[in-house]
Amino acid sequence: MPCASDSAPRPPTHWHRRVWTLTWPVVLANLSTPLVGAVDTAVMGRLPDPAYIGAVAVGAAVFNAIYWMFGFLRMGTTGLVAQAAGGGRAAEIAAIAARAVVVGAGLGVLLVALGRPLAALGLWIFPASTQVEDLAATYLTLRIWGAPALLSHFAVLGALFGLQRMGAALLVTVLLNVANVALDLLFVVVLGWGVAGVALGTAISEWLAAGVGLVLLLRILAARGAVRPSREVLLQRDRLLALFGVSANLIVRSFFVQLPFFAFTVLGAGLGDRTLAANAVLLQLFFFMSFGLDALAHTAETLTGNAFGARDRATLRAAAGYTLGWSVLVALAVSGFYALAGGVLIDLITTLPEVRASARAYLPWMVLAPLVAVGAFHLDGVFIGTTRTAELRNSMFVAVLCFIATVWLTLDHLGNHGLWLAMTVFMVARTVLLAARYPRLERLAAP
Repeated sequence: MPCASDSAPRPPTHWHRRVWTLTWPVVLANLSTPLVGAVDTAVMGRLPDPAYIGAVAVGAAVFNAIYWMFGFLRMGTTGLVAQAAGGGRAAEIAAIAARAVVVGAGLGVLLVALGRPLAALGLWIFPASTQVEDLAATYLTLRIWGAPALLSHFAVLGALFGLQRMGAALLVTVLLNVANVALDLLFVVVLGWGVAGVALGTAISEWLAAGVGLVLLLRILAARGAVRPSREVLLQRDRLLALFGVSANLIVRSFFVQLPFFAFTVLGAGLGDRTLAANAVLLQLFFFMSFGLDALAHTAETLTGNAFGARDRATLRAAAGYTLGWSVLVALAVSGFYALAGGVLIDLITTLPEVRASARAYLPWMVLAPLVAVGAFHLDGVFIGTTRTAELRNSMFVAVLCFIATVWLTLDHLGNHGLWLAMTVFMVARTVLLAARYPRLERLAAP
């Protein structure tokens, strides 16, 4: 039976090479994603009415909110597949991937069936003018047909990450984004289909990426000697319960992750338009920072999950240590870059003098952010890879309570600085709480 050390060499130079071999494709995939939103906005901006831009913005926000809830299909599949791969269980890898793809497709079909009520709910949550709502309804009712493909794509990406095939994951992600851009230009600029063209382009791109990703995954599994799982294997009660147990914890964990960011925006809006705009500018820098830290977290997922599945405690510790070391270096680099060039970046994002001045006043919090967030990002990856999702859920809940307490104690006295302090406390709490639970992971990884 192969062990984790077969795919994760112990010498430091090999570890460094392994970490970056797995990380750079994810960085590129992450950086390709914002291109889609930019092109969607650009092609709508060529049309004669600003309502077109508003409609796509509202429709995309609705779908982002819906699909965010199904992120567990990627995260849960990565951890389970990585552990099966570490244990040398080729048949179980195929069964896990098949279960996740089937569940994703089934949930997507359910979304299609509920398309009209979901569209109505989304437009109620994001109210706009009658013209924007009519156009957004067109976008929603057409794009929903891509849901089975996209949710299956989440599962395929999770399996590819778990198998440490980041290059294949990069190929599929870039294909999705490039196809979306090309179809936008064809359907909107050339054929003049407007909002319907953007929606159809996205849906077709999702089906294309899902199909290509599934073909790549099947080839990779065949090369590992996996065979098509039987219906009895797919429906094994304990395996299904494990998948849904991991998924349920990840859904709750993701809700707790998003809650402080939602509250941050809502409370910032109450402090005035200038403060709201300044926070929005600085959050763009936060999301840029997350590209690198998230990519290293994905690497931590697959390496630690592989070692955990092999019951190789030494390799688990090395995988966690080397990915943490590189995460800290990236965080230091980003923090230094923001300290030196943060003002320039703010000026590139906004031209409004009052917003620029306000954002600069809070920039020190953004310089600090990579340093206080790095542990949270990294340990999230470690606990997702080892599928210790109950610990993730519980730690995130306590961290949210720390955020709420900090806001309650400081908002009236410190204003927006209190909000940034609360976000900092949230990140530190996540790190401390998960770090306190890490030693148990190593005990569980004993042979």
